[in-house]
Amino acid sequence: MRPLRYSINVTLDGCCHHEAGLPPDAESMRYWTDQMERADALLFGRVTYQMMESAWRKPAAGTWPDWMDDAQIPFAEAIDGAKKHVVSSTLSTVDWNAELVREDVGQAVRRLKQQPGEGLWVGGVTLPLALANLGLIDEYEFVVQPVLAGHGPTLLAGLRQRVQLELVGRQDFRSGAMALRYRPMGALA
Repeated sequence: MRPLRYSINVTLDGCCHHEAGLPPDAESMRYWTDQMERADALLFGRVTYQMMESAWRKPAAGTWPDWMDDAQIPFAEAIDGAKKHVVSSTLSTVDWNAELVREDVGQAVRRLKQQPGEGLWVGGVTLPLALANLGLIDEYEFVVQPVLAGHGPTLLAGLRQRVQLELVGRQDFRSGAMALRYRPMGALA
């Protein structure tokens, strides 16, 4: 059974808006590229899928846009080529190497986890909350940014049960950010 890993940038005060943390640098882009390359497939909700597609899909011209620097291109290539599963009840079609998931999200993710491979990766806010509430996340990976945002969506807001986590990995970045990896020890009421 392949594990499901939830990965996201988060500020010290728990904000997980994609623009709330530090601007990406070469070190963080290498880190996120490695994470994309470790996943057999990516799992997105509609909002995250559309946001990622608008930023990281290779243009039809075949060249990356001028705003993208050399550190971002490997990440762009990794996410652009990755297999994607998009959970949505409002989209009628998806492309960008993606498959639309319309069935019950719990059943769909259980089916995906039972396929052979190294693991699945989920990002975003809404879908990971639903998956955490179903007990389907096998690893949580938070890149904690040394920033206090003071506003914005917060990490796993609305979680129904407390989840006790065990630290299984840590990486410090020169920027002051830290990547922390946890596995659930079991849900506590």
